[in-house]
Formats: sequence, C-alpha cells, structure tokens
Amino acid sequence: SIVSPREPNQLIIKRVVALEGDTVVTRPRYKHRSVVVPKGHCWVEGDNADKSMDSNTFGCVPLGLISAICLYIVWPPKRWTRVSVGMPSDRST
Repeated sequence: SIVSPREPNQLIIKRVVALEGDTVVTRPRYKHRSVVVPKGHCWVEGDNADKSMDSNTFGCVPLGLISAICLYIVWPPKRWTRVSVGMPSDRST
C-alpha cells in the first residue's frame, strides 16, 4: 500500500511494476509513452487498468510513500488467495 500522492490521508493498494532506473511503457492515458523511473521512486499500477488511479494518472511515486506490502487478497472472501508475484499478464517487461 502507498499513501496516495493526491489524497495524503488515504491509503491505496497498487502493484509496483518498475523501480528506479527502470524504463516503463505507460498506459495510453499518460502524457508520455515511456518513463525512466528516477532515483528514490517507483511506478505503481492497479490491476484494473481502465479504472485505476495509479502512476499513469499521477506519475512516479516516492519510495517514502510505501507504507506496507500486501500478501493476501481477503475481500471478497471468494477471492481469498495469496497475491501473485510478477507482472500482470497484459504488461511486458
């Protein structure tokens, strides 16, 4: 989870898809086609790409805003499972 860059009193859960020095190909709604993640930052994305407020909305996130690591999905109960490690299937590395 990270502290929202737009709403500092709100925590949001996103997947880290790039770290400092990595080049990430952004989603179409972002202003640049690709971004090199600067030192001390990461690029985060939600699993629901069309409706997620993530780095494609607000850009790179300072590492200091990371507040926790999510290990399990617990809600709704029918989705209770360990969070998979890796890139979402529609993203390339």
